[in-house]
Amino acid sequence: MAAANMAQTEVSAADVPEPGPAKKLYADMLLIRRFEEKAGQLYGMGLIGGFCHLYIGQEAVVVGMQAALQPGDEVITAYRDHGHMLATGMDPKGVMAELTGRAAGYSKGKGGSMHMFSREKNFFGGHGIVGAQVPIGTGLAFANKYRGNGAVTLTYFGDGAANQGQVYEAFNMAELWKLPVVYVIENNQYAMGTSVERSSAQAQLYKRGASFGIPGEEVDGMDVEAVLAAGRSAVGWAREGKGPIILEMKTYRYRGHSMSDPAKYRSREEVQNVREKRDPIDHYAQRLIARGYVTEEEIKAIDKNTRQTVNMAAEFATECPEPAPAELYTDIYA
Repeated sequence: MAAANMAQTEVSAADVPEPGPAKKLYADMLLIRRFEEKAGQLYGMGLIGGFCHLYIGQEAVVVGMQAALQPGDEVITAYRDHGHMLATGMDPKGVMAELTGRAAGYSKGKGGSMHMFSREKNFFGGHGIVGAQVPIGTGLAFANKYRGNGAVTLTYFGDGAANQGQVYEAFNMAELWKLPVVYVIENNQYAMGTSVERSSAQAQLYKRGASFGIPGEEVDGMDVEAVLAAGRSAVGWAREGKGPIILEMKTYRYRGHSMSDPAKYRSREEVQNVREKRDPIDHYAQRLIARGYVTEEEIKAIDKNTRQTVNMAAEFATECPEPAPAELYTDIYA
């Protein structure tokens, strides 16, 4: 990774996971998909309020990257964050309870969709301000280098946030101080309703660190094994003290930017084409079957169990109480 910019790399035979880890990759992606589908249903029923940004279509990115981490590594992201929470191992019940504003949620029902955290899982939150998590993630990496604990920070942001000035301030400091941070750009093709080609003078986002000497790589973000291979390499680079690195994940979101977005800026045929030809979950299932890792019956059983888990989370979230009025005065500075 010595070059400042690199093209997309292929997955080698050595990068192919064993049956057990491969099935976990599939199950983790499916959990996010089913969870987000259920969250969309609850939003439509009025049980989730405010903003809600679904991760459907992008599951391979966070699952592959999480599998590349070691205990002690940290994660921070933006507002499309439910998938990241589940990938770090946060309890679906607690995540769903937070979405519905209940006391058992990860932020006691006060953070909602965009603002929940888990210190136990080293998940430092979803953040509602576009790009604001990037300097925070860089600060986490600074702390890890200062402590000499060998931890790496994954800092996720989208193609829209890639145009924010604070991102480049963070890049400069990260490379200057050789901080152990991996910047993961989730390029889902549309910053809200504007395509990358219409909003970015340099649409190859993995090149955005070139002027700072930060290497970058384009990754097929719809292929969980490609993400895992690139993630392992990038995390290793950062952990070895070589400084930051950028991974541009070429992915796609099936739903609108948020639940209030009808997504009329793209055709139904475009979305359907991606679903049929590149869906990260369906295609990975067929790959596992072809390898003899699983059978069709096992795939169906995984889906059944996943739906049960998500339904239980939804029932828990809708039955547990709302925060007590006294919670208005806790966890505040003044």
